[in-house]
Amino acid sequence: MRSTLIAVLAGLALASPAPAAVTAATAPTKVARVGGLAVGYRAFGHGRPLVLVMGLSGTMDAWPPSFLDALARGGHRVVLLDNQGVGRSQAQPGRLSIRHMADTTAGLIRRLGLRRPDVAGWSMGGMIVQSLLVRHPGIARRAALLATAPGDGAVTPPDPVALASLADPANPAPLLGLLFGPAAPPSAATDFATDLARRRGLAPTATEAVRARQVAASAAWLGGRDRDGARVARLRLPVLVAGGKDDRILPIGNDLHLARAIRRAVYVDYPGAAHGFFIQEAADFVPRLLRFLR
Repeated sequence: MRSTLIAVLAGLALASPAPAAVTAATAPTKVARVGGLAVGYRAFGHGRPLVLVMGLSGTMDAWPPSFLDALARGGHRVVLLDNQGVGRSQAQPGRLSIRHMADTTAGLIRRLGLRRPDVAGWSMGGMIVQSLLVRHPGIARRAALLATAPGDGAVTPPDPVALASLADPANPAPLLGLLFGPAAPPSAATDFATDLARRRGLAPTATEAVRARQVAASAAWLGGRDRDGARVARLRLPVLVAGGKDDRILPIGNDLHLARAIRRAVYVDYPGAAHGFFIQEAADFVPRLLRFLR
């Protein structure tokens, strides 16, 4: 009787479906204490950690799940975080700066026990990554800077018309249009929005108050008023710099300058793509990024 019961239970266990794999759309949001602040983050996948830092006004939800899942399938434990004051992350009192957000990123890396992860930052997130690398030498193995800008005062300024179109955060249509270049299919913006919507409870943008603080922090970086910007040329770890040639938010001249300033940097650009080049050109860029991160 006992042996029969064991056999039945074993059969039921074998017949039970395996638990669904955690993806970018289903990874739970967690909170860690970093320097006295609560920092929201998500982690999923297996392999070498890859920490992704979001840009201006974006939460973790602003990363397209298809892009994140492709990185996880490529052999990475993908780690996302909300910058200070965004989403589930608290902000420290006083003026926000790129270096403050870089130190928070470094604190989360250490809090999670990530040993020399790879890091990547998009737009303002790329500025944060640059500051992270110079302020915390040896914290990362490799880095990717996506559609970002230098902080040494040699910035190529945004297109004034593009900048004006971003002034109303309540209307995301202009931003969606600026993410994609002339080579993008007509459905690019809709496809991107549909991809983001796979995340239940989607909240991809920060509050207007936080956005204003981030704008001020980014302006200080772009204007060369953050001393970390001038130190980026000293970096010696492998860095990939990439952008879209039709980027009107942070023009491609910024990526070119960074690639020339950073010794041994690898540079790639995409004609007909814009600020969201890695979304539009994911079929080419994701394998290229994964090869770089081997």
